[in-house]
Amino acid sequence: MEKSESTLNNSLVFAVNGKKFEGGYGAYVVLLSKYNPVLDQVDDFTVSSCLTLLCSINGCSITTTEGLSNTKDGFHPIHERFSGFHASQCGFCTPGMCMSLFSALVNAEKTPRPTPPPGFSKLEVSEDERAIAGNLCRCTGYRPIADVCKTFAADIDMEDLGFNSFWRKGDSKEVKINNLPFYNHSNEICTFPEFLKNEARFALLLDSRRYSWYSPVSIEELQRLLGSVEDGNGSRVKVVVGNTGMSYYTELESFDKYIDLRCIPELSMIRRDDTGMIIGATVTISKAIEALREGNIFWKKIVYHMEKVASGFMRNSASLGGNLVLAQRNHFPSDITTVLLAVGSLVNLMNGLKSEEITMEEFLRRPELDSKSILVSVKIPDWNRIMSICSRTKMKLLFDTYRAAPRPLGNALSYLNAALMAKISRCTSSNGMVVSDYRFAFGAYGTKHAIRATKVEEFLTGKVLSVDVLYEAVKLLRSIVVLDDDTSYPAYRSSLAAGFLFEFFSHLVEGNAESPNGYVNGYSTLMSPARHLDHGKVSTLLTSGKQEVELNKQYHPVGEPIAKSGAVIQASGEAVYVDDIPSPTNCLHGAFIFSTKPLARVKGIELKPKSVADGVNAVISFKDILGENLGIKTGFGPKPLFADDFTRCTGQCIALVVADTQKHADMAADLAVVDYNMENLEPPILSIEGVVRKSSFFEVPSSFQPKQVGDFSKGMAEADHKILSAEIKLGSQYYFYMETQTALAVPDEDNCIVVYSPIQAPEYAQSTISRCLGIPEHNVRVITRRVGGGFGGKAMKAIPVATACALAAYNLRRPVRMYMNPKTDMKTTGGRHPMEVTYSMGFKEDGKITALHLDILINAGIGIDISAIIPLFIVGAIKKYDRGAFSFDIKVCRTNHSSKSAMRGPGEVQGTFISEAVIEHLLSKNIHQYFIDISVKSKH
Repeated sequence: MEKSESTLNNSLVFAVNGKKFEGGYGAYVVLLSKYNPVLDQVDDFTVSSCLTLLCSINGCSITTTEGLSNTKDGFHPIHERFSGFHASQCGFCTPGMCMSLFSALVNAEKTPRPTPPPGFSKLEVSEDERAIAGNLCRCTGYRPIADVCKTFAADIDMEDLGFNSFWRKGDSKEVKINNLPFYNHSNEICTFPEFLKNEARFALLLDSRRYSWYSPVSIEELQRLLGSVEDGNGSRVKVVVGNTGMSYYTELESFDKYIDLRCIPELSMIRRDDTGMIIGATVTISKAIEALREGNIFWKKIVYHMEKVASGFMRNSASLGGNLVLAQRNHFPSDITTVLLAVGSLVNLMNGLKSEEITMEEFLRRPELDSKSILVSVKIPDWNRIMSICSRTKMKLLFDTYRAAPRPLGNALSYLNAALMAKISRCTSSNGMVVSDYRFAFGAYGTKHAIRATKVEEFLTGKVLSVDVLYEAVKLLRSIVVLDDDTSYPAYRSSLAAGFLFEFFSHLVEGNAESPNGYVNGYSTLMSPARHLDHGKVSTLLTSGKQEVELNKQYHPVGEPIAKSGAVIQASGEAVYVDDIPSPTNCLHGAFIFSTKPLARVKGIELKPKSVADGVNAVISFKDILGENLGIKTGFGPKPLFADDFTRCTGQCIALVVADTQKHADMAADLAVVDYNMENLEPPILSIEGVVRKSSFFEVPSSFQPKQVGDFSKGMAEADHKILSAEIKLGSQYYFYMETQTALAVPDEDNCIVVYSPIQAPEYAQSTISRCLGIPEHNVRVITRRVGGGFGGKAMKAIPVATACALAAYNLRRPVRMYMNPKTDMKTTGGRHPMEVTYSMGFKEDGKITALHLDILINAGIGIDISAIIPLFIVGAIKKYDRGAFSFDIKVCRTNHSSKSAMRGPGEVQGTFISEAVIEHLLSKNIHQYFIDISVKSKH
């Protein structure tokens, strides 16, 4: 067979949805398929396309949600079921959800499981739910999404599925199954086209000089490449495997060369011997999990924890060695490092001709690895075999891992993680348990890397476990796990460490009898009874839930479960969001330069020479505004687009950098130097105390001032009990929409401009742009087709982005677009209103509230935005309860923080929290009397 032209030229070749490509393609989660010509098999797995480097997919096939089906050819059952179960709201995350589920279905068909009934797959319910565990959704909620996944499982109970447009309440199981869009696994698309298999049978090596992509095939070749970098030729080189570190450590700079380590056999092998398992540094976390799962129960315990790390599509790309190097070099809060530290893993390093094997503890303590040091492999000991050899000592091995994170699985770093291992035996002189040979590891709590709690280990060595001994060990651990000053939730993280240690030993302290099955106090040699499971199975992620909706024909079709218009094209990836619109010819890209000072004079802005060289076209500031310096205009007051001679809060936009690409614009904005002067300025107002001291308040129009209820003094006089001057502090909250702020402005004929913006209030944007540009409103056209998540953050806060793009486009007479990175978005957008609350209340013996008074100070930030309506909404939420006499003094505070705005239930959320906190406080004061009353009544 002749080689294709692309192979002969050593050019990049891959397939997207079955078609040959020699370029790039972007989505979020996609299916990546690799062909192994030796085994003649295709591996299918999901990856994040945002992080996957183009040259790394040479010879691979990509399947996106558009490749499953579309409007023209008919939709895939996945798409139709997402639509029918109302599982797509904004739709921005839905294509990734679809591909994660599709990948699970494809891989399930490769298993030797029994053939499922028609319309179903080989997946089980728990596996279906796990398929989308790493995909984030901020709008819809996971219940309908999980329902979609469960419809493909053969073991699903149809009664467990929620509200949908396929059937009605009371329909039989047969009707429900027949009404579901039919899934036929035998009709699935081919994920790896035949033409690409022919390409893959030959070595698909890229021309290094053409692509700056190097794939060494031996450690010696790698060392030569790294040595040439050290020789000082000025090249910026990045060593890569999966490139997933970019998701945590964002890199704006460019690299001249990339060195791909995946072709080196020593780094990609997995080998098992009598002492343990050796895993090469470039082996993906998913492959490491597969290898460990085939081992004994000790390794399966490690697997149980590793499956909670990141998400499936991240583990498919991320390498085990990369995770460890990030922990050692960048102090990444790694779960895997903590677990491997506890089990006594060994690390094989190579520097030049020198090779050494060191402990994980020594590896972490060393200075950051230099560019010539290569992490070759990691060795995980086989403690199950070690303990079987030592069985004559009658010692048992106790091993468990712990992790506390915002989400149980996927896309959430730990607040704290731990891995605890100890050998236990019965004391010969008492009925207690003696513990020896400890290994306690704790990580992800603000330190540079995971640590061994050696002082606790030394304290417990040789001691008979008791409540007093465990109490002293917990106290000692608290003194060791000390968090840095800037670490969030310090008290919580410290208590987690103590709790994990207590949980690890508590079963051995509660009783000391050995059960007849050979377990020590209910513990197997490796885990507690709760963990003594088949580790190939994981319990379902979601608790059972059901949605009951009563339909009323009187208001037909209101309330009918009609599929959302456009949901199916959101699932199929055909829905067009602002950033999906192709860039017009000569399009420029913008990025905000924002203030890093809360109050300062702006003397000037300087771009570093490198920024100017990298495609910067212009810097737009308030001096370039043709009309009014207006960024937001509500009925309560304006907010400027750019800071003038003064910046009045951190995060205030000072200027807009316009460059040839978004990356160059972001780099230039990040490298810009703003010259500040703070002489003869009063200190900024950054606290509520400062607000009160300077009486810095916004005026609330009388029409938005809520009305008080009753006579507070009289209500307090009637009270049997009183709570005085209790305090509540509520923090802010970021919107965290999946699609960050973005806009595209295109100059049009006859002095007009067209602006594409995912804004929730386009009419306000039209008015603001008109006044900023000094043109009539009818010359401004704002188009909003759909919003990729808003929650109020794209009502007022999207206006400055659209206005800045429109101003730059109008001035430069070229299209300008912007896609804000999350960092800038969070600093400039504000969020939910933080507030401080002081309350006093009186209540009767039976708990009935007779009077409540609230003093609320709302931090609105530097601008009024919509903050004037927040008091009305807060009081409205609190009035849902009967508070007796209800008085309040609510003030909207002006501070030198970014202005806050509407956010999902503005004021209602805070008001509800205050209301429930007051009730909870009352109950805590009166609970003792309640229990006495209940006890007395029960006796009669």
